[in-house]
Amino acid sequence: MSDLLALGISHKTAPLELRERLALTEGRAAGVLNDLRSHAQVGEAAAISTCNRTELYLVVTEAVEAENVALGALSRQAGIRPTELIESLYSYRGIEAARHLYRVAAGLDSMILGEAEIQGQVKRAYELALVEGATGAILNRLFRGALAAGKRVRGETRIGEGGISVPSAAVQLATRTLGDLTGRHVLLIGAGETAELTARALTARGVETVFVANRRYDRAIGLAERFGGSAVRLEDLPAQLEIADIVVSSTNSPHHLVEREELELVAAARDYRPLLLIDLAVPRDIDPSCREVTGVVVRDVDDVQTIADRNATGREVESRGAEVIVAAELARFERWLGSLEVLPTVASLRVRADEIVSRVLAENIGRFDDLSHEDQVRIEAMARSIASRLLHEPTLRLKRAAEESDAYQQVAALRELFGLDAGTEPEGAGAEVTPLRRRSERTGD
Repeated sequence: MSDLLALGISHKTAPLELRERLALTEGRAAGVLNDLRSHAQVGEAAAISTCNRTELYLVVTEAVEAENVALGALSRQAGIRPTELIESLYSYRGIEAARHLYRVAAGLDSMILGEAEIQGQVKRAYELALVEGATGAILNRLFRGALAAGKRVRGETRIGEGGISVPSAAVQLATRTLGDLTGRHVLLIGAGETAELTARALTARGVETVFVANRRYDRAIGLAERFGGSAVRLEDLPAQLEIADIVVSSTNSPHHLVEREELELVAAARDYRPLLLIDLAVPRDIDPSCREVTGVVVRDVDDVQTIADRNATGREVESRGAEVIVAAELARFERWLGSLEVLPTVASLRVRADEIVSRVLAENIGRFDDLSHEDQVRIEAMARSIASRLLHEPTLRLKRAAEESDAYQQVAALRELFGLDAGTEPEGAGAEVTPLRRRSERTGD
């Protein structure tokens, strides 16, 4: 029987320093998926990597071995020993793994409760796994169900009301640090979804001068034009830093784009006029040691948590309704998952019973010498009838379980109890039959 496994780290379990080491760009994620799929224990794989989490979702044949394989893959990506990673790692199996993904897609496990970006991030992670040929029937159903649950949560609750997101919280952080943003010069490094949401939040606060720097200049132009700003080339970054008041960076660069040595020259050229750097990237775009440069304030995604906490109160009420929706959608997935294994499990159970009856009869064949062939046939028929009757009620209940929400758990428990995945005879299966006494010994004739 296949098992579902999820493991990873998030802002709840790991500091930013570790999260950025485990962050998977699209290329690295594809490499991890192919690595995992090369192991016999892993049948399907998908990876989610955002600024707040890196998670693997696997369909496996042996959960313990597969978990070790996944731990090894993640530790190699981070360049650390598995023992250093394991303290920050969480792991879920079966329906609990599915529940976790459903809650992630619904924004219920996010740094900012109900954030909208995670829906798109989960979708892109799924699409990458599809392109790499790493998914199958179970993960396809799982991710589609999770995305449907997230869509329902956003459509049927007010958990996302107000448009609070990591970028908008970052802009609130800038307001708390600098006050009124009207007239401020803002430089956005990056031209992706986070940069666009940041630009939207900034213009809503009255910012009129927005510069966009990106490795691909054409994308910088496109984003800048949508918000009445100007595009600059990434190599012109030092000159832009000299005139900016606020810098918000959110690229997928694997290395720092702003280093301390360079920033010290910029600070001196600015006469140490205050400069706020907000780094929303994981791995970080801005060298953390830039905090030590005079006149410079550096904030990162963990600092956004303070804003998230202040906006959580109203959303916690809405999260109760969201949890109800998640539970309903999860029950549908669990029924489907359980139905996949019901008929094979019924068949395996019957086969196992027949094997045990045949083995017991074979082990005791020498004790039946004094019985006629007809009596031996009757004994075999009776033994098989007893086994069949013992399995009748469990079989009926198992078939009914296909329509119940806990079908997967019932099937998994039964396969475990009867050792149906072990491929060997259960311990103690062999049995001796006490020799039958002659008819004369029973009746005294």
